[in-house]
Parts: sequence; C-alpha cells; structure tokens
Amino acid sequence: MIPRIALLTLLTGIFLEPPLARGAETPNFIVIFCDDLGYGDIGPFGSELHRTPNLDRMAKDGMKFTHFYSTCGVCSPSRASLMTGAYPKRIGMHQNEKGQWVLFPGNNQGLNPSEITIAEVLKEKGYATACVGKWHLGDQPPFLPTKQGFDSYFGIPFSNDMGRTDRPKPYQYPPLPFLENDKVIEEEPDQHFLTKRYTEKAVEFIRENKDSPFFLYLPHTMPHWPQYSSPQFAGRSANGAWGDTVEEIDWSTGQILDLLDELNLSENTLIVFTSDNGGAMNHGAINKPLSGAKGSTMEGGQRVCMVTQWKGKIPAGSECAELSSTLDILPTFAALAGTDPPQDRVLDGKDITPLLMQKDGAKSEYEAFYYYKRGNLEAVRSGSWKLHLPATKQKNNDRSHYRLYDVVSDPGELENVVTEKESIVARLKELAEKARTDLGDDFTKAEGSRLRPPGIVENGVTLTDGAN
Repeated sequence: MIPRIALLTLLTGIFLEPPLARGAETPNFIVIFCDDLGYGDIGPFGSELHRTPNLDRMAKDGMKFTHFYSTCGVCSPSRASLMTGAYPKRIGMHQNEKGQWVLFPGNNQGLNPSEITIAEVLKEKGYATACVGKWHLGDQPPFLPTKQGFDSYFGIPFSNDMGRTDRPKPYQYPPLPFLENDKVIEEEPDQHFLTKRYTEKAVEFIRENKDSPFFLYLPHTMPHWPQYSSPQFAGRSANGAWGDTVEEIDWSTGQILDLLDELNLSENTLIVFTSDNGGAMNHGAINKPLSGAKGSTMEGGQRVCMVTQWKGKIPAGSECAELSSTLDILPTFAALAGTDPPQDRVLDGKDITPLLMQKDGAKSEYEAFYYYKRGNLEAVRSGSWKLHLPATKQKNNDRSHYRLYDVVSDPGELENVVTEKESIVARLKELAEKARTDLGDDFTKAEGSRLRPPGIVENGVTLTDGAN
C-alpha cells in the first residue's frame, strides 16, 4: 500500500504537473550535426560544386554564422562539447584512455553520466528527446544516448570506418553495430542507406511529438569516410562520393524543413545546422577560404559552417560574424526553453540568443576562445586576433615560434604579424595562461584547476561480442 503522504504527493504531481503542452513560448529544437563537413561545402558558404537548395532556402529564411567554432578538429571531443557546453579538456573528453583523439569500439571511457547534457536540461522541462545518427561519446552501456537524457536512440555508436566496410582482413574492428535504443539490431548495415534511414526516423519522431515540445539531435554519419549515398544521389554530384553525401544531407534537411511547414511548426522550431569539425580535404571537403583541415587547430580545422532558422524570430536572410561556438548551444537552448543551464559546475558556453535575434548592440561574450589538440593548447583567439602558441615550454619566450593572424581579414592565416603587434601578442599570451591555469596544458605540464573526469567502466566490451 502506498503511504498517504506519498499518495498525495503522487496525485499532486499528476494533477498540477501534466505533460508540457504546446505553447508559443516553448520552442522545439533540432540540431543537424554533420561529420567532417567543410566550411565551404554548402551553398550559403560559397560552394559551387555542391547543390544545396534546401540549405540555401534555410539561410534565406534564417541566419548564417560565419565565425562559429567547434572545440576540436575531430569527432568525440567536439561532440562532448556540444552536449555539455564545456571544453573537452574540462570534462576529460579530449582523448581516450590510450591517448588517442577519439573513442574506439570497446574503449572503457565515455561521456561521464554525471555530466548534464542538453537532452537532460530539456527533459526537465517536459521535452521529448531523440538522438538519431552517430553518437561517438562512448559505446559502453552507461554512456549510450538513452543513459544521457535521450528517450530514444537510432544509429551507430561511433564512426562508420570503425567496422568492416572497406576494411581488409584481418579485421581491425568487430562488425559495425546499428542500435535502436541500447540494443544492437543489425551488424554492418548497408551504409548507402544510412542518411535515408536517419531521415525517416527523424521525420517519424517529429510527427509523433508534433503536439508537445521536442528536441531532435540528428548527427549524420556522412560525409565522413567511407562515403556512401543512396541510389538517388550516388554518382550525381560534381564532386564524387563526397559531394553525393553532401547533396543527400541537403535533401534530408529539406525533408525536415518541409515537414515543419506542413505541421505548422516552422514558427515554433529553432533549427541549427553545423558540423562537428572542419572538412577532411583529403576526402573531398572544401574549407575555402580557411586554412587547414580536419584535425588541425588552423581555422579550417575548427571554424565550421552554421546555418540556423526560426521563422518569425530569427531575421530572414541575416548573417552573424560574432565569435560563437557549439559550446553555446546548451545555454542558449536552456534560456529559450525557460530554464537555466547547470549551476553546480563550470560551463564554457554563452547564451547567444541576442545574436540570434540580432538585438541592438549584441556582441560575442567570449573574452577568448581556446584551440586544443588533445591536451595541448595550440592557439587562442580574442576578438579578431588569433595567436598560435609554441609547441614546447622551451620555446615559450622565443617570438619566432609564435604566429599572429587577424582571422577576420585574413581567414587563410597567410600574413603573420607577430612582430608588428607586440601589445596584442602580450594580451593573448596572458589569456593563454588563464587557460592553462583553468583547463591545463600538456605542453607546459599545467594541470588545470577546474577539471572533471570522464566516465570510466572497469572492462570495456564490444557491442558485437565474439566477432573476430
């Protein structure tokens, strides 16, 4: 029998706190997160090779951010920041337990369940939450999306090259698993249809939750290597397999935009389209006019294309050149949903609502943005200035090993003005020291004062046991 006090509490909850109903001030959120998409791979950012009419339409109806960053040049660290609003170094997700950049099948590390994700913040406000696509924040049971605030999950838990497709024998990895929630429902799925399957599941989720607030996280597998497209797109672009995947992702985005219009949800849904890091140019990506590529701390490694739309709220056809990043998604969504981001821990992101709405005088709140490669602080940006730092402590006072660029006027990082701007160099060096004190720096052996550990399980196992 339920005790009387407990029963009254239960009934009070039932009658006073019903499921959150649709309201004008409870927007839906959709994040479309590509894998390795280049800064210049889509029409709104200058692509002439790839046909992206739906993203062109989205930019026409919304806003593009031209100085938007991921926090790392590779997958797992950047995704950890998106989910938590914290630098990867702060939460122990800058590398795996073996010192590798990203997580691999069977690693015993993942996003700590004690971290609070976007999904968990929004669930507290009654949102339905779904993750559809590539997760890559740990494949052990405690680290899967359904343990990190998502009501459902449908997709692959890590990169699509971490299986047997296009891999010679003896196989390096077990068969690539495809999950529904926390169960493997398939091994080595036909990758030609991944984007199509993700899109169908995303559409299904939106339809099922059209009458109440929802958060859809759609992290595409593509255009990461190996690139595969469905027959409708394969071999149709002007840029080989890479371009085919980009054009299919554009189609997928169009399916979602059309559905929101059909369901009269476009004026109550904020959509963010971006990438986990810069493009892999060796596989066909276009990062122009930026320097560098995936894996680097040059602009092309971490500055990513970003298009956002919220009809009637975000000014149509607008552009934002203020510095912002994936760190900002969590605090911004929290604010727009009428709640607060976690208050019991350090977050690094900012609420960029004023930038989205083009409020008068809205400026970036970043004093500095830090570029880490694994645990190494390699560069710092403040305002338009970016200072690349020496690789070792011994070179720390040798000015010839610093490089300074104005990445607004010189996005290709071509003109090093370090000898001409001594006061700016000195200021950015001070900001770098702040990062080393706070986040640490393996180069200089600085430990960092406000760090949190990753999640660790004792014995990592692969999701497809027994595979050789």
